[in-house]
Amino acid sequence: MSDTGTDTDTGTGTGTGAGTGTGTGTEAEARPAGTAAPPLLPAPGGGTEGPLSPGVAPGTAGGEAPRLGPFLARAAAATAVLTVVGAVLGLVRDQAIARYFGASDASDAFLIAWTVPEMAATLLIEDGMALLLVPAFSLALTRRAAAGEASGPDPVRDLVAATLPRLFLLLSGGAALLVAGAPWVVGVLAPGLADPRLAVDCTRLTAVTVLTFGITGYFSAALRAHRSFLPPAGVYVAYNLGIIGMTLALHAAWGVRAAAAGVAVGSVLMILTQLPVFLRLLPLARPRLPRFRRGRRATRTVPLLGFAVLAPVVLFVVSRQSQVLVERFLASTLPAGAISHLNYAQKVAQLPMVLSLMICTVTFPVVAQAMAAGDREKARLRVERDLALAGMVVLLGTAVVLGYAPQIIGVLFQRGAFDTADTASTAQVMRVYALGLLGHCLVGALSRPFFSSGRPTWFPAFAMGTGLLVTMGAGYALTYRFGVDGIATANAIGISAAALLLLMGLGTRVVPIRTRAVALSLGRLTGASLAAGVAGWACAPLISDPVLSLAAGCLLVPSVFFLTGLALRSPEVVSLLALTRRRFLDGR
Repeated sequence: MSDTGTDTDTGTGTGTGAGTGTGTGTEAEARPAGTAAPPLLPAPGGGTEGPLSPGVAPGTAGGEAPRLGPFLARAAAATAVLTVVGAVLGLVRDQAIARYFGASDASDAFLIAWTVPEMAATLLIEDGMALLLVPAFSLALTRRAAAGEASGPDPVRDLVAATLPRLFLLLSGGAALLVAGAPWVVGVLAPGLADPRLAVDCTRLTAVTVLTFGITGYFSAALRAHRSFLPPAGVYVAYNLGIIGMTLALHAAWGVRAAAAGVAVGSVLMILTQLPVFLRLLPLARPRLPRFRRGRRATRTVPLLGFAVLAPVVLFVVSRQSQVLVERFLASTLPAGAISHLNYAQKVAQLPMVLSLMICTVTFPVVAQAMAAGDREKARLRVERDLALAGMVVLLGTAVVLGYAPQIIGVLFQRGAFDTADTASTAQVMRVYALGLLGHCLVGALSRPFFSSGRPTWFPAFAMGTGLLVTMGAGYALTYRFGVDGIATANAIGISAAALLLLMGLGTRVVPIRTRAVALSLGRLTGASLAAGVAGWACAPLISDPVLSLAAGCLLVPSVFFLTGLALRSPEVVSLLALTRRRFLDGR
């Protein structure tokens, strides 16, 4: 692993002094006594650069905070737009399923089958494949740039040729096994279903996503490493269009099986969305299917894809997604509709988390390339800023969910077979889920730098496994008495425990972030979120019309959030408001 440039790095990077290279994750030793820790976001009036690290002279490389820059800012904005479009289409998809099937045995059967693509999406698109391949492609691109015009094999093409064909064969076999073993899978996931046959049919229809999501995730990781963000951001737009189209066209003839077939069609559209750009940026070399030489060159080409690196990533992702498996296992013992209430609540509540992580998605290649080049100081500054931005977004969204959950669910879903009782139950569950949104956001944001260095690390899997055990224990303790609310509470407790472990462990193992500064920043933002959520909860019933009430809440909650943030002296809120003022009032 010495090729990554991190084995011999002491953490000082650019001569920042003893404080930044200790790897302790604390800032007490990194600055003189009595000196305040610099904010995680740029100080007001400080331009687009962040604060200097202690002991770094102005103008040195180590003191320059990694800005998004025009390109990454545009990429983040475009990713945000496509993420919002995909999320809106996801809501339309859920609305269609709720309208035609409500919260019933049929919708429960579909959601049991949907566990397969949910697990596959997390493992093969959102986390697992990205955590493995973005660093691998980043390192290959670094080697390509280092080689310059020298003759020899292209590391990027060699990486594709050595991995993509094998991945295709492996995933094809997995999809075939899932089709054959669908009855057993349904029996394990939901042993409480009275008639599992419909769930088995839906599972077989969605089994193809094991293959299609894997190829989608491979393309996405390769394109993001090449700084091509639009096609990967658009895959969920194509996916949801496929589900919506099939559901609307065939629900009368096929029932809920139409939605399951839509999952398969949408997953194929995800591949087609990225294929032209992938072929343009990465012309394929001749595949090495039967055997490839295990000599020096092959080893250097794919150093990040061995079992020692693969196993911790897979275990981490599976443990994370198993939170959903635990929920549905427990909910299958409750009355019909419980799984549906959990699903609708979770999908809507997690929208702020999805939006908050778009910055981390865009900047992950930056962190990976910084780690590949041995520049830990740049990686630290980027990670700290990402945590501050993501925390602000997710906590603002949490306040909206806490204050206006009934209005949100009523506007989105209350029609057709989805009645007022379903709205009340789903809204209550969504408020409980919201308590764990910061934990979900931190798990997503913190896991990326853990795996960015290319060296095996089991700590994320340990943290996520611990969180899963907490979820299981709390779920079994709370479900009998509190039903779906107990399951949601267990989810929030378990994911928060995992996030806390990851935050505490990152600074001592990979990137020496200032853990205390990050925790203090998030604490202030959490206080602002609670104040805004309580204000929304109190004011929401004052307007009877749910649409008007929600519109008023979209003004009230952010106002209270930012005012409270100012009162608590949150550097992130102060910086954001100052930057906004300069941009829109001063024209700079």
